[in-house]
Order: sequence, then structure tokens, then C-alpha cells
Amino acid sequence: MAPQTRRPNRPTSRAQQDVRRALAVLAAGAVLIGVITLAQSIFKSSPSQATAAAPNTQAAGNTSGTVAETSGSTGADTAATAGGPTTTIGSAPAAQGAAQDLVGDEPSATNAGGCKIDKRELRIGDTGPAVTCLQQALVGIGYLSGAASSTFDNATFSAVNKLQKDKNMFVDGVVGRETALSLNIWPDEASLVIHTPPPPAGAVDLMGYPLSYVAVSGPDAPPLPANSGSGKRVVYDRAGQRAWAVDKNDRVIRSWLVSGSMYNNEVPGEHVVYSRSLVSTAWNGKAILPKMIRYTKTKIGAIGFHGIPIHVADGTRYMKDSQLGTRLSGGCTRQADLDAAFMWDFAQIGTKVFVT
Repeated sequence: MAPQTRRPNRPTSRAQQDVRRALAVLAAGAVLIGVITLAQSIFKSSPSQATAAAPNTQAAGNTSGTVAETSGSTGADTAATAGGPTTTIGSAPAAQGAAQDLVGDEPSATNAGGCKIDKRELRIGDTGPAVTCLQQALVGIGYLSGAASSTFDNATFSAVNKLQKDKNMFVDGVVGRETALSLNIWPDEASLVIHTPPPPAGAVDLMGYPLSYVAVSGPDAPPLPANSGSGKRVVYDRAGQRAWAVDKNDRVIRSWLVSGSMYNNEVPGEHVVYSRSLVSTAWNGKAILPKMIRYTKTKIGAIGFHGIPIHVADGTRYMKDSQLGTRLSGGCTRQADLDAAFMWDFAQIGTKVFVT
């Protein structure tokens, strides 16, 4: 086999050399841009893992144990007991952006008017001063034209729908707390909270459980909200920051003030208790959440009832019992210790929870 001879390099002109250099620079730049784009994509899409370890956790099926609490974000709630083994009951991977979206802020007010509605809900067909206030607010920000008619008509319904779409709220044409807050016409919620006198020492509810500083027995409880279900259930009224425990015969056993979410992550409607942890830890590891009872699943976490959180760092409580009745939580519903102890026994897995 004859040896191969190397072909001599052809001489290249100066122009050809310049073209080759330019192409090499362009190719290197394209590779660099691709690397940067890939790195940004990986960074943005990298999920934060949240795993709930729960040695004292009861769960219905394979459910997430994450919880929304403390500083207004959501993440894992980790149950713990000294010296015991741990069991993982679920994990909730979530993008950082999703965590911020879940909690959100109170709707920013778009109307500087001074009127406030005196009803918790306004819908098509309603009439009166509250509707006038709503229409004036809508006119003031350009969602409704003409003078207020004091009747919730089709034009008002359409204006409310458009506002809800623009504000990324639930769109139903009904003016409730979130929509009214965005219009700055929701009343001062302190006026909606009913404070009952502290019970006498040793007082108990209809099931014999001791009453907390902010609890009353069934016969002395404020009336249940309208359309709050039937049968055995827990009712939580967001506007009044109050809970009720009702037995299967629709008898109110007990009612107490709570401290709910400062944000728009509580979901009204019917829910069911699906998971419980005797002791949990908030998503950031800074708070202990006693007697967690979860009833709402979200895309990245859960919301439920628990006792007043305790600082991990120094063992102090996050709030006083006297502050119950005020929205101070980042997602869950806080309760006095005696009320949390009652709820732990009353609200087993499968118990209905109505949020109004």
C-alpha cells in the first residue's frame, strides 16, 4: 500500500483570513450566549424542596404536609417529637415565584373615597346604600360610567367582573372581602369582631372542655354565619375572626376568637380535615406549630388550625391571647392553647370545615 502524501496547504488571502476570524468570533459568542441562557433557565426553574417529617402525623392518603405560616410565605411544616423516629408523609416542590404568589398581599386599594359598605357580600339584584358606595368607587376609577343608581344591575356586574380579572382575583361578579378591599370600601374589620366576656374560672363547653380566655360555650356563642353548612363541622368566619364547633345535631358546642391570615390565601367554601400533626415546624424552621390540623391543600402547601406559634430561638410565643380576633398569621389559623387542645380532639380526619 503506497504511503499517503500530505497535500500542501493552499495559500489564503488576507480577506479570507479576516472572514475566518470573524466566523470564529461569532461562533464563540453564540456558544457563550447559549451557556448563559441555559444557566438562567436552570436557576429559574430549580424547585425548592419542602418535605414534612411527621412522627405524630395522621394523614388521609398520600398528602402534602406543607403549611403556610409566620412571615407570609409558605413551605414545609415539619412535625417533631423528642427521641422518636420520623416518617415522611409528603413533599411539595415549588418554585420560589409560586411561593410568593400563593401568599400575596392584601389587594391594593384603587379608590380613595371615604364610604364603606355595611354588608359582607354584594351581588346582582342587591339595592341600597352599600351598592351606591360600590358604584361610586367603580365610577371613580373608570370601571363604571354614569351616576350611581343604588341597584346592582348588569352594568355593575360587568364592571365588577372586569375589576376582578384585572386584579387577578376570583372572577364571579360578587363583591366580597377581597374585591371590596381592592376598592377601599371594606369596613374596618375590628367592627365585625364580636368580643365576648372572659368565662369564669373553671368554665367548660358543652363537651366538658375548659374554655379559653376568648371562648364561650355553645348557648352563649354569637350566631353562626349564614350558609355555613350542616352536620358535624368547624366553621371559620374570616371577617369576624371567629370559629365554631358544631355537632352532628347542629348544636354549637363552643365558639372562640382566632387569628387568621393577613393575606388572600384562605379559601372560602367547604373543606375536609385531611392531615394532623401533634407538633409541626414552620417552613422557615423558626416557629413551632402545636396541634396542626390541615384542611386546605394548595399547589405548594397547606393551611390549617394550630395553637399559637412558639419561637424556636427562645421559646416565647408569637402573640398574646388578647390579640386573638386580629389577623396576624401568614396563612394558618392560630388559636389559644385551650382551644387548640379542644380542636385536636374534635376535628379528626374527615371533619368538615366551612370557611366564610
